[in-house]
Amino acid sequence: MFYPYHPSSFAMTRLSQLAETLIGSEIVRLGNQISARIRNGEKIYNYTIGDFDPNIFPIPWELEAGIIDSYQHHYSNYPPGEGVMELRQAVAQFIQEREGLTYDISEIQIASGGRPLIYALFRTVVDPGDKVIYAVPSWNNNHYVHMTGGAHCVIEALPENNFMPTAAQLEPHMQGAALLCLCTPQNPTGTTFSQEELKKICDLVLAENKRRGPEEKKLYVMFDQIYFTLTYGNTQHFNPVSLRPEMKAYTIFIDGMSKAFAATGVRVGWSLGPANVISKMKALLSHIGAWAPMAEQKAAAGFLLQPDAINTFLTEFKARLEERLWAVYQGIIALKENGYALDAITPQAAIYLTIRMDLVGKIYQGRKLENQGMVTDLLLSEAKLALVPFYAFGASPDSPWYRLSVGTSKTEEIPEMLSKLENFLAKLQ
Repeated sequence: MFYPYHPSSFAMTRLSQLAETLIGSEIVRLGNQISARIRNGEKIYNYTIGDFDPNIFPIPWELEAGIIDSYQHHYSNYPPGEGVMELRQAVAQFIQEREGLTYDISEIQIASGGRPLIYALFRTVVDPGDKVIYAVPSWNNNHYVHMTGGAHCVIEALPENNFMPTAAQLEPHMQGAALLCLCTPQNPTGTTFSQEELKKICDLVLAENKRRGPEEKKLYVMFDQIYFTLTYGNTQHFNPVSLRPEMKAYTIFIDGMSKAFAATGVRVGWSLGPANVISKMKALLSHIGAWAPMAEQKAAAGFLLQPDAINTFLTEFKARLEERLWAVYQGIIALKENGYALDAITPQAAIYLTIRMDLVGKIYQGRKLENQGMVTDLLLSEAKLALVPFYAFGASPDSPWYRLSVGTSKTEEIPEMLSKLENFLAKLQ
């Protein structure tokens, strides 16, 4: 029998439970609004992008030359599933030099950036229904828990702690958890763990694992340090294994080139962790095929063995990022001192500044700003300022805090942006 094709007949077809329940991205929604306004000729000061403009922040020339050379030598085939040997060796040396950590190549997994490694780790240690602990605001932990069927255990990080979770907040939830997600320097806040607080958290993990029987699953820590090279002033980066060597058995690092070297599109990331966990992540990734390209792996291996080139790049790169962060921070604090309901956390690390826009309840041209969504939309439409609200990172919908990213910003536009913001604020009643 012939069945005529009617497109509408497929419109309501149900898909998988996962597909039907995936949460839409607030960042994508904002991005669509921004793109539409730019297409219409508006000048938008876009600080939403957790990326780098390569025209402003190009990758190191040694890395670029290495990539070109690798393709010219026809390194365009499949790489080994765990990553090419020389890259894993180079990562081991880089981490040893930068953090004093010693890892065998069997404890290192290469992938196409951090995301597949995070997904592979979740799939390796989290069964449906397992408790996963993470703080908000934080980048995408809520989505990874959802995609793996885990049980959300959400900690509301507080501004008085620079939006980093504390051991006191985590302690009541450790029992029975499968995974604890930590990130420092953190996206979206650009803030870091103190040495003492991270020590306390490590001690909680060690005590919990000691309490568990030999047949019980252990509590693992996903330690995302993708921004660890980008700290400013007196800020120091600390990691669990340096502070508590016993944590090596339970810590899986998420790291890579993306943010350290403005190389987000190069897609070279790595995990460091216990060999038994890393081997299972490799097996899972072999089915997904989320490998870093062969040529980029070869080039990265060569670049990571050039400490002088790395230091030269990071010195200039960090100085230019820090200049932008401080320029915006000082402008926001100046507005605060002029009586506007704004605030910001002192720059510490990464490419982000945490800003408070406490404007709900104010009136603009006869309209009362009734919620934070209205504030976000008005900042874009009237001040031409695009920021990402913390509620896009799992925080409360009424959170007045925002992420500002300087990875695509031009220093000469920062005074313009601040002036336009002040003009907008002056019109609020």
